[in-house]
This record gives sequence, structure tokens and C-alpha cells, in this order.
Amino acid sequence: MSALTLASAPEDAEALDAAERHHARLAGELAGRVTMLLTAADRDPGAAERLRTGLVAFCDSEILPHAAAEESVLYPAARRLPDSRLLIEGLIAEHSCLIALVDALRAATTPTAAAADARALQVVFEEHVAKENGLVLPLLAVAPGVRLAALLADLRDRLARDTPASGASGSPDPETVKGISEEKGQGAGGCGGTCGCGDAEEEAVPELDVRSVPHALRHATVFGALDAVPAGGAMVLVAPHDPLPLLAQIEQRGPGLFAVEYLRRGPEAWRIRLSHR
Repeated sequence: MSALTLASAPEDAEALDAAERHHARLAGELAGRVTMLLTAADRDPGAAERLRTGLVAFCDSEILPHAAAEESVLYPAARRLPDSRLLIEGLIAEHSCLIALVDALRAATTPTAAAADARALQVVFEEHVAKENGLVLPLLAVAPGVRLAALLADLRDRLARDTPASGASGSPDPETVKGISEEKGQGAGGCGGTCGCGDAEEEAVPELDVRSVPHALRHATVFGALDAVPAGGAMVLVAPHDPLPLLAQIEQRGPGLFAVEYLRRGPEAWRIRLSHR
């Protein structure tokens, strides 16, 4: 069913689509950062600690302010709709759970504890936005007398006005969000990337396999992971096909920022090293 059939006005249908895209970006970027932390927890405790700090900062600057704005703008309007009170109370309780998980992640003293808290945070957030996309936003889009587009514009204004670096960690500092290791030399995979001879060097950097990531979240997941890679670091992207559109978007986000090296070209998977210059 298209968004247009779920909305009482074209502008509300467009707002519904935009809200779902925003949720996909948040969920994807969170997933990318969590994946980097999970990888580092098994390999490099120092890198895991820096990634934990960056993940907390991302939650403080993106996830938690978004949740607070929803409670101020969207949820009161949804709560007035018939039979929606228990749904909204449940979502508010999930916001409290997200806050508690971020606080636990903030206080984690070991890589294992940080990894567990981060993974729990990812699962809760993904389930949470699925309920908002599937229930709350459609209810508001079709409700008589409610204009979803106006509510979401108010939410954006509130975020722009009320979102400083709200947590203890503040806004992410690229120098504090280091990757798993320094890049070891140039020209891995001297065969030109047509075989696996670069695999020994790949082991020194984190790997993000997006083959099991839902398509709607895939690009945002990669961007979130790349945001956690410092200058001099790298990650290996594993994709089910040659990700040329994604590579073009990476270049558009930061021209010349990442060097691209094919380590393997199919047929089941493409492995690409992305090195932060």
C-alpha cells in the first residue's frame, strides 16, 4: 500500500515518506556504528573504547533528541486518537528503555559490556521505529483534523532549536572515534582485487557485511560505519553486488575522503576496502 493511500492529503503522504526515510537513516547509522563496536570488542579494546564514546555521542546528538521531540510533538496528537493511548504509553516506555541503554553504554567498563549494551540498543530502536512507521505515523496521516506535515515540521523546528550536544559526551569528535587499526601500507591485494590475496591485510580492519541488512537501511548503515573510521583507518565492505551507486554517494558525501580498493569481485560477494585518507 502506498503512502498516498494512507494519508488524507498529498502533503501528509510526502511527510509520511520523509519521516520513514529519516527513521531509516537513524536506524542505519546506529547499526553501522554498533557493528564497528562489535567487531572491535573482539580485537582491540582501545579501539572499542573510542568507538563506544563515539556511539554514545551519536545517541546523545541524534537518537535521544529525536525521541524527546516525538514525545513533545507527535505523541500528544496521537494519544488523542481513539484506542491509541496504550500504544503511545508503550512507546514512551520504550523511550525510557533507550535512555537507560544509552546510560548503560556510557558507563560500560569493558568491551564485552559495551558490545552487549550497544546490540540491545540497536534491537530496541529498530523495533521502536517499526511501530512508529507502521502504526503511529499512518494513524496521524489519516486522522481527521490532523495534519502530519505540520506536526513533522514542528518536530524538525524543535530539533533544530533544542538539540545541542545534550549528553555527557557531547557532539562526536572525529579524532575520538577511531577505527580498529591504522592502515598498514598501500596496495593490498596486488592481483588487482580479482582474488583473495589481500585477505591477510583485511584482518587488521573491521568488516561490514551488508548482505543481510534490509535494503532500505543498507546505505545508511554504511555511512554510519564510515563515520566511525578515522583518518588513517579503514574498513572492508562486503556487498552482494558491485555497489557503484553507493560508492558514488560516498564520494559525494566527502569528495576524495575515502580511497576505494576492490579486494574481491564476486561472484557471491564483492569485498571493498574503504580507506579514510
